Amino acid sequence: MEDAAAFKAFLMKQDGPNLYEPLSRLLVRVMDEQPHSAAEMLDELLEELRSGSGSRSGPRGDREPPQRAAMERLAELQKPLFTKPEDPQEVDTPLPNVSKISFYLEQAGVGLGQVETFRISLAIRQLVESEALPRCRLWGKILGTRGSYIVVEAEYRDGEQDDEPDPEEEDEPGQDEQGPDSQDHEGLPQPAYRPPPAVPREAVGTGANRFMYYVCSEPGLPWVKLPPVTPAQVTAARSIYKLFTGNLDSPVVSYPPFPGNEANYLRAQIARISAGTHVSPQGFYQLGEDEACEPNPDFEDVQPALMCDLSAWVHHMPHILQQGRCTWANLSGKRGDDSNEEGEAEEEEEEPEEMGPQLLTPLSLDAEMFGVPPWTCRLSSTLVPQHAVAVLRSNLWPGAHAYASGKKFENFYVGWGLKYCGGGGFSPQAPPPPQTEYPEGPELAEVPDPSLEDEQALRDALEERHLSPGLDEDDDEEDDEDDEDN
Repeated sequence: MEDAAAFKAFLMKQDGPNLYEPLSRLLVRVMDEQPHSAAEMLDELLEELRSGSGSRSGPRGDREPPQRAAMERLAELQKPLFTKPEDPQEVDTPLPNVSKISFYLEQAGVGLGQVETFRISLAIRQLVESEALPRCRLWGKILGTRGSYIVVEAEYRDGEQDDEPDPEEEDEPGQDEQGPDSQDHEGLPQPAYRPPPAVPREAVGTGANRFMYYVCSEPGLPWVKLPPVTPAQVTAARSIYKLFTGNLDSPVVSYPPFPGNEANYLRAQIARISAGTHVSPQGFYQLGEDEACEPNPDFEDVQPALMCDLSAWVHHMPHILQQGRCTWANLSGKRGDDSNEEGEAEEEEEEPEEMGPQLLTPLSLDAEMFGVPPWTCRLSSTLVPQHAVAVLRSNLWPGAHAYASGKKFENFYVGWGLKYCGGGGFSPQAPPPPQTEYPEGPELAEVPDPSLEDEQALRDALEERHLSPGLDEDDDEEDDEDDEDN
């Protein structure tokens, strides 16, 4: 040890060239970059020393790691989160207790870590103060390839309407609209296909748009409000299997084409996950006058050991139908009326109304998919079951969890935002069969080419008719006599 200290002091002496700092920088760069040829790096460092451009500020010189620079920029953005609130004595607050929820989730083996959870709670406080939300909660976190989304679920204010128009209603053509080139194609056959009417979007505060959602990539970055979801987006999201990138403006390149960007795709997946995995202990909610779930004031504590049965959990979010809505929309009156050209009344076939599972349906009635049970329920601790927490995990939406302890329960999601598609992997939808180019009929049927004998016989018949003018004169005289008689 004494020899090493003496050698270090010799390298750091000031009366001559200081070799300790350049050698330290060289070793650090070799360990960080791990080049194939360290000798070349030594030559570069010696050249910097000869030219006098080498930095002596520290062992790493003036080279700053890019990850450290990004962390410092993020820390600057997160500084406002640590300011003290103006009214800390407020009791009735819409701010959720994220730290307490994280404590129960950690017992269930789920969570984001204490540091990130605390920063998220500060970011939610900033969101509540800036947007004046009546109530909100931490929905979860959806992972992406280049960034993730922290999702917050909030209620709409009384009488609040969304300013964003329904894109499906704007793009729906009228019945008399034939396109810009309709005058240039008069007399030509028109296609008989008429697109089906667009399914209208559910109003804010109802169905799949019951809540509004805010997302951000990191605590401290601006919150972005997601647009309401449309039935076409939900239907298209069911047919594709695509990871998120972390950029809300990135296009969703898929087949079938998705009507929107990643923000719309994220909102559609949130609606599907919420409808399928948001559950509660049986008896916590009851149906109100408008067939909506409302808290039951007479709900009593339930032991966690009894919550390990799937019949003790129920769905309290409405099911999304195949139409892409939670409530059925009758579209029979919106179809075109171009089939009654002769005025004959034709009875239009009404589509059968689709009915989904009722609210507060037990989880024990959920169907299996791909031979996998939809739910797995367990206790957080079998050694101390008296203080354990009942944990519920979804197998169809990996990452969706729920816990219950006494009168408290919570739903939380952390995952990639994709549904389980079986052991064989996802199979994309096949393209539709090609359309027919023209209507088939006898007037368009192709006839076989005549043979040489048929062509010669037709040529002889035409020559005989041309060489017998008397036959034509007799026909003309008969036509004149018929005209005189008339």
